[in-house]
Formats: sequence, C-alpha cells, structure tokens
Amino acid sequence: MSEATLEDGLRARLTAFTEIPLVDVSALGGPGEAETAARIGRAAEAVGFLYVTGHGIPETTREAAFDAARRFFALPEARKLPLHISNSPVHRGYFPLFEENTDPTLTADLKEGFDLARDLPADDPDVLAGKPLHGANVWPDETLVPGFRTAIETYYDDLRRLAERLMRGFALALDLPPDWFADKIDRPLAQLRLLHYPPQGGHVTARTLGCGAHSDYGCLTILAQDSVGGLQLLNAAGDWVEAAPVPGTFVINLGDQMARWTNGRFAATRHRVINASGRERYSLPFFFDPNFDTRVEVLPSCLAPGETPRFAPVLAGEYLLSRYDDTFSYRRDKA
Repeated sequence: MSEATLEDGLRARLTAFTEIPLVDVSALGGPGEAETAARIGRAAEAVGFLYVTGHGIPETTREAAFDAARRFFALPEARKLPLHISNSPVHRGYFPLFEENTDPTLTADLKEGFDLARDLPADDPDVLAGKPLHGANVWPDETLVPGFRTAIETYYDDLRRLAERLMRGFALALDLPPDWFADKIDRPLAQLRLLHYPPQGGHVTARTLGCGAHSDYGCLTILAQDSVGGLQLLNAAGDWVEAAPVPGTFVINLGDQMARWTNGRFAATRHRVINASGRERYSLPFFFDPNFDTRVEVLPSCLAPGETPRFAPVLAGEYLLSRYDDTFSYRRDKA
C-alpha cells in the first residue's frame, strides 16, 4: 500500500533531540546517577518525553518480542478471538480493531492489541482477595505461535527492571530519597501491550487515527517502536512533532499519575499515532503504574508556598480502572 495523504492538522514536523532529549541511563543505580537523574528531570519538566540509551535490554530480547507480536497478529481472527479481553476478569488478552477509543471525540482507534501484566498464581494473596486487575495472563496456544510466551515473559521481566531503575531516577530528580517509590511499585500494575497498526490508505482525516490523542494513565511508559514511525506528541507550543524511531533506544513518557504526584511539574504529554506509511506498524508499550492501593497525591516538595494542589488524591488502581471504563468498548457494554 502506498503512503496516505494527511488532512491539515495531522501533519507533524520532524523533531530534533533538542525537543525530545536523548539520555543515557546506564549510570542509574551507580556512580554518576545524580547527573543522569537531573537530565531525566529536565526532560520530564520540559517535554514529558525522552529517548533513553544505556538501558541494558539486549536487542535480541526486544526483537524476539516484536517477532512474537507479528506472528500472533498474523493469525486468522478466528484464532485470536477466543483470547478476547472480555473473557478475562482481569483485563488480559486480545482486542480487535476499533475496540479501544483513546480520544472520544473521534471514531475508535485503528489498531489491534494484546494485553498482559504480572502473571499471578491462583493462590496469590491479591488474587484470593479478588483485587481488580490481579490474576493470570492468557496465552495463545504454543502450537499456533511457538515460543510466544517465553519471548514475551523474558522481555516483560527486563522492562520491569528498567522501569524500577527509571523510577529511582525520577525520585532523585524530585529531591527525594532514591528508593522513595520502592514500596509503591513493588506490586505494580505493570502492563505490556502488543500493538498492530494496519496502514491507513487514501486521505486520512482526523476522524480515524491509529491511536487518538491522549495522555497515558500511570507513572511512566517504556515504548519500543519499529522503524515505521507514526508517533506524534503535542509540545508546549501546541505543535505536533514526530517522535521518530531511533535505533537502540526506548521512548519514555510520563503519565497522569506522575503529573498528579508532581502537581504538573512533570508533564503527562498528549500523543497520538498516525500510520500513513503504507506499511504495517508494530509497537510494544510497557505501562508501569503504581501498586493498586497506592494513594497518589501531590508531593509537598512539588507544592510552592501558598500554592494549592491542581489534582485531587486518587488511588492508583481505581484511577486506572476508570480510564479503562472510558476507553474500552467491552467494559462500557458490561456496565
């Protein structure tokens, strides 16, 4: 399929690293981490997005996860639908095109996905207690997608370790002890999502995008994107700029709950995806959110004298559930 044409308002200019900084995070957890944390903090305040190198995740691990995702999405719909996310009591599994709507002013997103999180056994205390979003993953049959589970679980574990290091950096950037977030993310709502965006052909209008404009819901997102591109973010001047793929990096962005903790000091930047490339696009976002029962409220260090909080306190898990209720058709249908 040839590249599509975009209506006015959907074109984004190519950004430079001065707008989306590139930070080597290899020093986090060791000597020199203070300067690295300061660079992370500056990016969080100015943009809410950054590219990271020095993350320690082997390229082979990431490529194995991409390969698993491509092979899963290549299955016939009839093989994927038994894993539909509505069949899971804990929001795990497959969702087809147009079943998530991240921007309610538009038609639903032109993407299909597969969601998984911490894979908990039946005797886990939170599972026994019936805590929402806590339970077992669903997996495609090994004969259909050989090696899928091994590749995805290996990648998931590496991402969780990276997220914990990044949270250490954010703590230092906020003049907190480096382990300040540790007891708030030791049982995190950490979701890995596999996404497939079919190419959009013809003239693309703002009514249907690969993913509508939104901010993410939790602490931080670690995104692996393929070489196709299509991610755009809204900068402070109100312009859409491209977050072009940079080999060997992850894109990191902050979500609503980090903005709430920092009273908006760290930006939860709106972003969207438009796949006008004429090619299939795949991405692997990892949403790292606090423990379900974590109370997210403005940090005293982020509140100037006489200033009032911009956000009311929320419980992390309840906020996340409210966003799923707003964006997933299967959850609205069950209401």
